[in-house]
Amino acid sequence: MPERRRPLGRLAPTAAVLLVALLAGLSLGTAFLVARHFGDDARSMSRLYSGVYSGLNSSQPGGEADALLRLGEQVRQLGMPLVVTDSSGTVTAADNLPAALRQLPLEDLRIRRFVSGLDAGNPPLLDSLSGQRIHYGPLPAKGQLTALAVLQAFIILMMVAVAALAYRSGMSAERDRLWVAMAREAAHQMGTPLTSLQGWIEVLRGRPVPPANLAEHLAADAERLDRVAKRFERIGNPARREPVGLGALAARVADYFRPRLPQHANRITLRVDAPGAGPVVTGDPVLLEWTLEALVKNAIDALQGRQGAITIRVGVDRSQAELRVSDDGPGVSREMRRSLFEPGTSSKDGGWGIGLALARRVIEDGHGGELILEPGERGATFVIRLPLADERS
Repeated sequence: MPERRRPLGRLAPTAAVLLVALLAGLSLGTAFLVARHFGDDARSMSRLYSGVYSGLNSSQPGGEADALLRLGEQVRQLGMPLVVTDSSGTVTAADNLPAALRQLPLEDLRIRRFVSGLDAGNPPLLDSLSGQRIHYGPLPAKGQLTALAVLQAFIILMMVAVAALAYRSGMSAERDRLWVAMAREAAHQMGTPLTSLQGWIEVLRGRPVPPANLAEHLAADAERLDRVAKRFERIGNPARREPVGLGALAARVADYFRPRLPQHANRITLRVDAPGAGPVVTGDPVLLEWTLEALVKNAIDALQGRQGAITIRVGVDRSQAELRVSDDGPGVSREMRRSLFEPGTSSKDGGWGIGLALARRVIEDGHGGELILEPGERGATFVIRLPLADERS
């Protein structure tokens, strides 16, 4: 990642927290405005209702007229634009006009245009007795509610921005961990054959005559380096489709690990239980071997510092081939089971947690199979299930 993008990555969590806090504040403000609007509306309607009935029930002379005058005043106080025209369309009264129109005479053409605008939004009310028309506009609350709608839209945009920022930051961090872990894994896998080659070089320097079978040992180490290089070349490319015998694959992986297992203190044994070279699946032999090695290495790491046994069992369950890698170590805790196959999850000090994540990707994304941790009380058993070769043809 370029240097200029790293500060943004570090600030992304803080920015996300600030945006969430802003969203919470905006939501509370919206709720307050809505509650206040409905409260004001209820009080206004109550005053109007009370004024009408107090006038109708008044025993004083002229009480009805006084009630109507108070009612008109209350309507004007609501802030609703009102314009009254006679039967010929002449403006006879107006109230709550916009500030730019309040000082104009009622017959001004601009007020007539304003009346046309009111009628476009609300049909005028006709007084059948006098022939007058009452033209009215929206309450100020409509503008407030429109502002609230805009505010809600802004909140939604902010939520999308927070989600996008959090997703981008998370993906960037995970991608960084993945690349670093893959580099470490490559160095680790190349380390063994390189160490062996250095050892043979020291042997040659100390002996005038090369030891027997030196060429075979050097060829094996070179082949190992070549396989490791090919594995990383395959990442990101479609998996090859070749017949692969899982029994032969298990035997080859076991033969590689057996000479490297502890043989004296805290001895670890590795056994293969397979019915010959099969069963046969269709897949990428290089990636499938890498996956099985990752599971075996995981089992070896689980047995570090203790004596134990690892078993690679090959079989068939209905239409699927199965590879089981079991160990009698301490097992996997319940807390770790939920994120075991995610990049960065590791129970080892200094571990990068890349092996199982890549293994699942190879099996499930590249081969249409399944890789799971089988429930159990003792040790750990990883199960690979792949369709048999004849099922895919």
